[in-house]
Amino acid sequence: MAKQGYKRFAWVIKDFYSLQCEKCYSVPFLIGDCKWRLCAYPKGRNVNYLSLFLDVVDSESLPSGWSRYVKIRLTVVKQVSEEHSVIKETHRWFDEKHLGWGFPAMLDLTKLHDEMDRFLVNGELVIVADVQVLEVVGTVDESAESEEASEPVSKMKVDDGAKSIDLLSQTQQVKESIDVNGFQVHPSQVESVRCIFEKHPDIAIDFQVKNQHLRKTFMNFLVNVIETLCQSLQELSKEDLLEADIALTYVKDAGFKVDWLEKKLEEVKEKKGKELSGLLQLQEMEDNLLKLKEKCSDLDALVDKKKAELSVTRSPLSFDDVV
Repeated sequence: MAKQGYKRFAWVIKDFYSLQCEKCYSVPFLIGDCKWRLCAYPKGRNVNYLSLFLDVVDSESLPSGWSRYVKIRLTVVKQVSEEHSVIKETHRWFDEKHLGWGFPAMLDLTKLHDEMDRFLVNGELVIVADVQVLEVVGTVDESAESEEASEPVSKMKVDDGAKSIDLLSQTQQVKESIDVNGFQVHPSQVESVRCIFEKHPDIAIDFQVKNQHLRKTFMNFLVNVIETLCQSLQELSKEDLLEADIALTYVKDAGFKVDWLEKKLEEVKEKKGKELSGLLQLQEMEDNLLKLKEKCSDLDALVDKKKAELSVTRSPLSFDDVV
């Protein structure tokens, strides 16, 4: 897995009032080895809302089994006051079955066309997309490398220095991976993967992926989810749990039997919820205690003042005071 980058893209749709098409597209933009574009439904996609989506453009050029884990942030800009713009974001996996994700109910059409709201200025609508590719499975370069590495060693040309270096690199890469039940895993993960298969021997019985790079990637996903759940609750954020949930769904869809891990994830989610609730209660208690301490401090001051007044009151009169 690798990160491929981030892109901010502004799309100005002109003459929005006069658009008669069911949907319209932005120009494509490139992130890493993949082209993307925005898709808008000016009259809504079966709803009375402006619908906005992010699509993969050139999926046919990507290798079989590709996927991209993407953070999407779409903004419909309120041009007279950007701080009141409509913003929605999500994390999604794009793959061969899911080429587009987005928001069917991005902005109410009545609000969009209201002249007082000023989303439309001179018939122009401004949309800003922040797209961050967080994880990558399968790239064009990896596909080419995989085909080359699959050739018999005897057919590989090693008559020049550059090719010799490539062959040495491939040999080192093999040494860096260890086979565990048909999965090439990093040495640091060997014991973890062996333990998984010992406790759940049927975990990969329905896993049909043959490409060794992808098999390694999926197993890495699985180990990373487990390692995430082993973190202390203080270190574990709600976003971490969301990403673990998405990764686990992806692994399950690939054929891994992970019902046991789903239960553990739900247990950790419940514990995290209790922790957050407990933190709120603790904060409330500490706030109340602070207020009580402040009241006690004020009361101590009043007691000292009253004691001083009482001391003066009790003071006996002197002879001169009487005479």
